[in-house]
Amino acid sequence: MLTRLTIKNYALIDELEVVFDKGFNIVTGETGAGKSIILGALSLIIGNRADLTNIRDSSLKCVVEGVFNVEPYGLKPFFEKNDLDYDPMSIFRREITVSGKSRAFINDTPVSVKLMNTLGAKLIDIHSQHQNLELSTKRFQLELVDLVAGNQEILASFKNEFSEFLKKQKSLKELKDKAEKEKSDLDYFEFQFQQLDDAKLSENEQVELEEELEKLSHSEEIKTVFNRVSELLENDNISILNLLKETNNELKKVSNYFKEATELQARIESSLIELKDIAEEINAQSENIEYDPARLEYLNQRLDLIYSLQQKHHAGSVAELIQLKSQFEERISGIVDYDIQISRMEKELKEAVIVLKNKSKDISKRRIAVFPEIENKVVEVLTQLGMPKSRFAISHEVLKEFNSEGIDSIGFLFSANKDVEPDEISKIASGGETSRLMLAIKSLVASKKSMPTIIFDEIDSGVSGEIALKMGTILKEFSRSTQIINITHLPQIAGKGEHHYKVFKFENQKGTFTSVKKLGPAERIEELAKMVGGDNPTANAIQTAKELLN
Repeated sequence: MLTRLTIKNYALIDELEVVFDKGFNIVTGETGAGKSIILGALSLIIGNRADLTNIRDSSLKCVVEGVFNVEPYGLKPFFEKNDLDYDPMSIFRREITVSGKSRAFINDTPVSVKLMNTLGAKLIDIHSQHQNLELSTKRFQLELVDLVAGNQEILASFKNEFSEFLKKQKSLKELKDKAEKEKSDLDYFEFQFQQLDDAKLSENEQVELEEELEKLSHSEEIKTVFNRVSELLENDNISILNLLKETNNELKKVSNYFKEATELQARIESSLIELKDIAEEINAQSENIEYDPARLEYLNQRLDLIYSLQQKHHAGSVAELIQLKSQFEERISGIVDYDIQISRMEKELKEAVIVLKNKSKDISKRRIAVFPEIENKVVEVLTQLGMPKSRFAISHEVLKEFNSEGIDSIGFLFSANKDVEPDEISKIASGGETSRLMLAIKSLVASKKSMPTIIFDEIDSGVSGEIALKMGTILKEFSRSTQIINITHLPQIAGKGEHHYKVFKFENQKGTFTSVKKLGPAERIEELAKMVGGDNPTANAIQTAKELLN
């Protein structure tokens, strides 16, 4: 429960500290005194959004700190899971600067506002007049039914699976869109691949073809040169070989007595052997060189094909064309694989739909099963609040398609009179009836959910007299198991409280400020008397105040 609240530099508050007790805490004060300001500051330490306009002095930061007794509520595992120091008296602190920077701390450990909100939701339920409006919304109504049905765990599992289902649906659509686009290009890819495949390209082919083409294009010139060289080497009359033979023979004549001649003769003989080999090679090459018009035409055609493919695909080599062919083949294969992928994903989605439908049916059964309990409890409390002829029912419709909440559409139907058929709350309930309805709902929530602290911000709106007394009795009954902090303008309810706090404004040379004071017994009588009879209460008003307290 909330044991202490400290606020600094927030709206009309310079600095104040309030110590709350267990049981039924009453907060009163004139309109505009600052009750809503205190509630707004409190909401900051349970993770609500900060409003920079509420910083009083722009040269200082705003600090709100709350101390909670968390020991009875089994929250130690939550602290351990989120790496927080556990302390039975845990301190929540929020700091906000005028620059907009917001920092949150739990037991002096920096935390995200989201984490603070998650833990805060386990400690405090703030009921404002805005929540009376929420009573008419489908979301609020469904959440209440799920709370009573204990659907939190199965619903969380369902929502996770539904989220995965939506992701798969999106992936399937993207895959189908991609497949459709790719398939429209399939003919193009197949044509390009087939053209490259029919070309039967090999990596070094272009170089070899270009060399052969060059040789065939100059075959006559090559043959003429070879014949001339052969004649120079081997002509019967004057040839290089014959001259070398004579040179060799002449050197032999003096080799016996001139050793240098022997060395020269050996070198001549070696050259003679090499030239004979060259002459034989030239003759052989000359015989192999033939002008072949058919082969020449083939080479030109083949190279023209390669050049045209390179130009078409902006490729610099045959190797690049071969690589491009592989890419087209992969694209074609991928397009063919789309059908397999789509089929597999469609099967997975069908299986997911079956699981979601079965689970949503289970959730629906659990919801329907608690309808009578909710209806009876609400009518029971409304009867205590002076509405014995009221009727409350829950309508139910099975949706055609499930959503993140299942397959149910429910509605709370209400009538204050026996002879009037129940209808939607927003259409039929007055302000006072809505307040009583919400109190009945909160009593149901309190019985199903262990909530350390519930704050009611003028839940008594629209009621008075005997009904206010009965409402106060119910609130006091709540406080036996839950700390209740109730902001009220009604003396009938304020008199039921065990602890009474007055919010008031005061002025000094620095400005106007809001503060809070816990009232003693005599001060309570005076405050209640003013609530009954105005600023100058009569003896009758004072007596009424005493009776209310008793």
